[in-house]
Amino acid sequence: MTSEFLLLSLVVVTALAFDFTNGFHDTANAMATSIATKALSPKAAVTLSAILNLVGAFLSVEVAITVTNSVIKIQDSSGAVTPSLTADGGHALLVILMAALADAIIWNILTWLWGLPSSSSHALFGGLVGATVASLGWGGVKWWGSDGHLDGVFGKVVLPALISPAVAIVVALVGTRLVFAITRGVAQRYQEAGFRWGQIGTASLLSLSHGTNDAQKTMGVITLALIATNPTMPTDEIPLWVKFACAMAIASGTYIGGWRIIRTMGKGLVEVLSPQGMAAESSSAAVILTSSQMGFPLSTTHVCTGSIIGSGLGRTGATVRWGVAGRMVGAWMITLPSAALVSAALWWIGNLLGDGLGDLAIFGTLVAAALFMWWRSRRDPINPSNVNDEWDDGKPAQVEPVREAV
Repeated sequence: MTSEFLLLSLVVVTALAFDFTNGFHDTANAMATSIATKALSPKAAVTLSAILNLVGAFLSVEVAITVTNSVIKIQDSSGAVTPSLTADGGHALLVILMAALADAIIWNILTWLWGLPSSSSHALFGGLVGATVASLGWGGVKWWGSDGHLDGVFGKVVLPALISPAVAIVVALVGTRLVFAITRGVAQRYQEAGFRWGQIGTASLLSLSHGTNDAQKTMGVITLALIATNPTMPTDEIPLWVKFACAMAIASGTYIGGWRIIRTMGKGLVEVLSPQGMAAESSSAAVILTSSQMGFPLSTTHVCTGSIIGSGLGRTGATVRWGVAGRMVGAWMITLPSAALVSAALWWIGNLLGDGLGDLAIFGTLVAAALFMWWRSRRDPINPSNVNDEWDDGKPAQVEPVREAV
């Protein structure tokens, strides 16, 4: 068994581990509001979300192809795979991917520990950029598209990151105001009951869209790893076994449930009522599905958080906890550069120690960091039994009757 095959196997396993952490890190995106409004019980919510994430992963491959082709320059001007990336069995590209994935997993678990809904996608893309620059220099990254096309890191990652939360806020704000205006005069108890049923549908659609967007990012990374060891492999196709493995990994992570982040999004930002929850989920699903079909690997966390804030702004009397929102935005702003720096450092460690030992050092660093953070989380456990407890910040949010909202 060659060292290249062992490294490829290690990269694939690490990629699926990232996909698993992406699942439990982002369960809140689809189900936090449904759990907060009690439209679904916590365990029913994560089970439904896991099933639909699994199905959604098979609906499209546009985002996966973007990940494969729009971050690292894997092709030269002739369209052939860059020889320096595939020399020595693709070792250079495999170590880049290993460092990026390890960095992204560490970031996912750290922000989960803090209960911060940051972007798994940006942790991965920042890691890819940092490790690529460390290995190949600035020219190794595909920064811009050509011929006026939206492509590269800025066109496919940075620009959607800036635009999508703002779009989600506006759409959710308008949707929430419309919902309350249309149902004005309907008794609150009937509103709550009806919209809770509606939330099951919109949360399901959101889970489906999450699988369509996020599971594909790992598909793209594994495809890059396969290209490293087989340069003749097409860069615009995803093997079926890769689709299936990634779908299973993200669904399994979703079923575990990232309860810390679910609590922050469901209780920490806004006290969500069922009409708001339905409006927020509908807005998020619309933005994510549209972006997935366009091949934009945007952050579903940014979109869903923006929708929740928009639903709070759209309901008269609701209070948005801007302190919590500010911490989230702060985490968003540092994700890409922090991930780039950490992955560059991990690549440097791997390169310094050389073939075999360096790769194991990166993997060992990942395992040690993950175990420590998991151990630390046991001091203050969040689980289905306390995820809906009152948010304790000394300033409980106002909750006015729905019938008074305009």
